[in-house]
Amino acid sequence: MSREETKLRNAPEDFGFAGNPFDPQNDSIGHFWGIHETRDYMRARYGVVEDLMKIRTREAVRATLDHLLDMLRLCRGDNMGVRSLVPALYIRLGRDQDAYDFVRWYKKVDEDGNYDWGDMDVPFLDTHDADVFEPVQECLSTYNLNHTVALTLIKIRLLLSFRTIDDAAAVGSFVPPEILDGIREQLASPAIAGNELIMHEVKTGKSMAPHISKLKGQVDELYDAVHKQNKYFWPALLSPGSNLTARPPYTSFGDPTEMQLALQYNYASWAETHGAIDVIRARVV
Repeated sequence: MSREETKLRNAPEDFGFAGNPFDPQNDSIGHFWGIHETRDYMRARYGVVEDLMKIRTREAVRATLDHLLDMLRLCRGDNMGVRSLVPALYIRLGRDQDAYDFVRWYKKVDEDGNYDWGDMDVPFLDTHDADVFEPVQECLSTYNLNHTVALTLIKIRLLLSFRTIDDAAAVGSFVPPEILDGIREQLASPAIAGNELIMHEVKTGKSMAPHISKLKGQVDELYDAVHKQNKYFWPALLSPGSNLTARPPYTSFGDPTEMQLALQYNYASWAETHGAIDVIRARVV
């Protein structure tokens, strides 16, 4: 990657583009891949991403995410499809709100077909603090299987957090109320902690049952949406086997090759969320 980057930075001005494409003055930022000479660099950088994804450390996850976000900065049109990997990495870092904002931006940005991907002056990935508790109907038509899978996990993580908060009430008779309140607050996920109304309920000891019921319904809707997009995904999540190491030469919507890539992109985020796969297992059974 460094070698390919050096080639680009030192390229003569008559080498297919106006000199160093990393220089903002050349108006190349955001248009990589459209500039043919940048493609070897982008492929090499994706190779770094693939190797980093094999390393099971928080530092590696953070580095992978940084690479992908910068690749999107360099190529808004995302010809390589790296946006598919981003939400699961946010989730692995505990940044569920950022994952949700990312998916919601891609869902909403070009619904009317008028977004100009080549105009670097229009907003890009500018969704912040979207309502993670909102109904999922608007999300169900998303074209990206990976994003639907990530949305399902975000909702499941909220569901599990609410269940844990309610379970903490079981120790209420053994500890002072102020200690119990502190325990419940600590159990709230960052996405829950960012909602003032819900946190008021948590702090005042209210039952989370209404939120649990609502999220169970949303998880069911998303489960069905993933199944409609690719019927092979949920069975493979429960029993991944060789799908985690498969290298399909191509992918097609709805077939096992699409499932294999989606599983590889998302499996770690599910496995690292205690109880998440069990929610799907209970749903399948």
